[in-house]
Amino acid sequence: MTTDGPGDGDADGNGHGQDYPAPGEPARDPEETPAQRLTRNWGELLQELRVAQTGIQVLTGFLLTVPFNSRFDQLTHLQRTAYLVVLSGAILSTALMMSPAAFHRVLFRHGERPWLVNTANQIARAGLGMVALTTGGVAFLAFEVVAGLAAGVIAGVVALIVFAALWVAIPIWQPDPRRRRRRD
Repeated sequence: MTTDGPGDGDADGNGHGQDYPAPGEPARDPEETPAQRLTRNWGELLQELRVAQTGIQVLTGFLLTVPFNSRFDQLTHLQRTAYLVVLSGAILSTALMMSPAAFHRVLFRHGERPWLVNTANQIARAGLGMVALTTGGVAFLAFEVVAGLAAGVIAGVVALIVFAALWVAIPIWQPDPRRRRRRD
């Protein structure tokens, strides 16, 4: 069974409540202690971050090479500004997505697992938001360079709508009636 991460799917929303199994899955082990739940939530969060970290690190690395391209001098002021905004977003996304690992190193064996899980969850959400904004910015920049301002704006907006739909709207409006009851 999978959960959405620390605090998600919990009755009280703070990572310490009852987890609800997905439809058709067996109930969670009733013997799981709060400490075991925190450890499981931390492990699940790290697995999710591994996927996102790889993508944003590749994007950041690619963006760092752009100024060394011989055509970079031909970019307009708008394109250079967009590039710098996108690069800044990629760097911030990288920092956010790697922060939970740094938190863990600093707080290792200090008994701060509840703070670590809850804070890392919030930072990871912010990081995913920055990844979506950055990727929308990359779509804007690429389409603007190739096809003009209108195409760039459309591509950037469409990218953001797709991210919002896939990462926010679908999870919020999933058809599980138990989740709808908790949301109400």
